Amino acid sequence: MADILKECLGEDRSYAFLSGPSFAREICEGVATAVVIASEDLMLADDLAELMAGEDFAVFTSRDVIGVEVGGAVKNVIAIAAGMCEGLGLGTNAMSGLVTRGCGEMRRLGIYLGARPSTISGLSGVGDTFGTCFGPLSRNRQFGYRLGKGETPEEIRASMTEVAEGVDTSIALVKMIKKRCKGYRLDLKYPILFGVAEIIEGNMKPLEGLKGLMNFPTRMENYDERF
Repeated sequence: MADILKECLGEDRSYAFLSGPSFAREICEGVATAVVIASEDLMLADDLAELMAGEDFAVFTSRDVIGVEVGGAVKNVIAIAAGMCEGLGLGTNAMSGLVTRGCGEMRRLGIYLGARPSTISGLSGVGDTFGTCFGPLSRNRQFGYRLGKGETPEEIRASMTEVAEGVDTSIALVKMIKKRCKGYRLDLKYPILFGVAEIIEGNMKPLEGLKGLMNFPTRMENYDERF
C-alpha cells in the first residue's frame, strides 16, 4: 500500500498506516483495543497517535512500514488456514501448531522484504494474527471454516456479505514470493501460504493440505538455528 500511495499521490508527503488486532465492532462498543501506527515520518505517527488515543484505545508507533504491511496481509491467509483446521475438526493442538508455523512464515517473509523481527512479533504481526485466527468476528477465519466443512470458494463468496481479504491475498502473496524471493522449492519455506493458495484455486482439498504439513520431513524448527 505504501508503494501504491507514493505512486498515485506522490512522494512529497508523509503517509501513515494503522494496524493491529482491531475488530471494528469492538472498537464501536468501546472495548479496550491496542493498535500500532507505522510511518517513515515518526512525527506524523506521534501526532496521529496522540490524536486517536483514548481511554479504551491505545496507540503505539513504529517506523517499520514494511513490517506492519506484511503482518496485515499475511495474517489473513493464516486465518483462512486456521479456519479450515477448525472446520475439519482437527482440534486445538493442530490449530495452535498451524498458527505458530504460519507466524514463522510471516517472520521469514517479512525479514526477507526488510521488516524488523520485533514488528512481526508485535501488534500488527502476531497480535493481529491471534485476533484474526481465533476471534469469532473474523471473516477470513469464517471463510476457512466453511472451506473445511466442504464448501467451495465460489459457493462461499456467493453467500458472503463481507470480504475475506485473505482469499485474493493468498494468491497475490505466492506470486510475489515466486517473483522476489530467491531459492529452490519456495513452497517448502512457505508451505502454509502456498497451501492456502492451492486450495483457493481448487488444486487441493483442505484435508490434503493439512496432511501434507504433518508429513513434512523432520528438521529444525527454525531455519536460522542451523547457523
